[in-house]
Amino acid sequence: MPLNPQASAFLELIAGQPVVPPEQRTVAAARSALRLLFAPEGRAAPAVGAVRDLVIPGAAGQPMAARLYRPEFAGSLPTLLYLHGGGWIAGDLHAYDCLCRELALASHCIVVAVEYRLAPEHKFPAAPLDCLAALRWVAANAADFGGDPRRLAIGGDSAGGNLAAAVTQLVRDAGGPTLAFQLLVYPVTNHAFDTSSYRDFSEGYLLTRAAMEWHWELYLPSAPDGEAPLASPLRAASLARLPPALVITAEYDPLRDEGEAYARGLREAGVKVDLRRYPGTLHAFFSLGRYFDQGRQAVAEAGAALQRALSR
Repeated sequence: MPLNPQASAFLELIAGQPVVPPEQRTVAAARSALRLLFAPEGRAAPAVGAVRDLVIPGAAGQPMAARLYRPEFAGSLPTLLYLHGGGWIAGDLHAYDCLCRELALASHCIVVAVEYRLAPEHKFPAAPLDCLAALRWVAANAADFGGDPRRLAIGGDSAGGNLAAAVTQLVRDAGGPTLAFQLLVYPVTNHAFDTSSYRDFSEGYLLTRAAMEWHWELYLPSAPDGEAPLASPLRAASLARLPPALVITAEYDPLRDEGEAYARGLREAGVKVDLRRYPGTLHAFFSLGRYFDQGRQAVAEAGAALQRALSR
């Protein structure tokens, strides 16, 4: 369908910003831009019952910042480990604070967010190994912070969706921790640029092919590493025995087709999957509810799906 009017207005809003070619970009600028976009100065964040800043062990035991959001409900609650996007090079607790609060309120779950190690300082597979360590910490400590260790979910958007899918495969193969649900929002699932959505939306729709190529180059030690399922979950030998999933995609997004291919692969492997393509909208809409009604709708839908999947 045609580009949503809100998506068109958003593109006009950012059209005056300078476009820096990939070879001239800096990682610091990318990190600053994402934080300004998702967490602008003065933005009011929704109130939740409690917020706690934590330090938990990452891979190999190094400390990792985390933040726990608990909605105002009594008793033991399900827990969602949420992994931020940002192309494996950007994103932090501050940038995703508002979204995590919204997810906690919508899902009635405790949400735990983590600052996994970022590229290029820490190349693949540092990020997925940190996220695996975070999930194991959540599972081991859920009862201590009021969570139910029997009702665990993992989720993420974009590069965070990539990490969530990869970690879900890792814990399946390792025999635990057991996950009840996975929330994958326009996930990166394949180190390839050969889909129709990459061709049709390569530029002019916020996320570009050139930007994705740049992010992959910074993330991977070498191009062949992108063939590993830990980097490209779509390339896994099997997608069977994975938890039920909600996969959300945006129509005008280069990542659309690979996210939907992953959903089809899950379904063909016998996994229960709900695939929701949001028509006429752009990558990042899920985190930008102040600009996109569809963003607020998608967060509400994700929350409802988590409630259903994690109910007693």
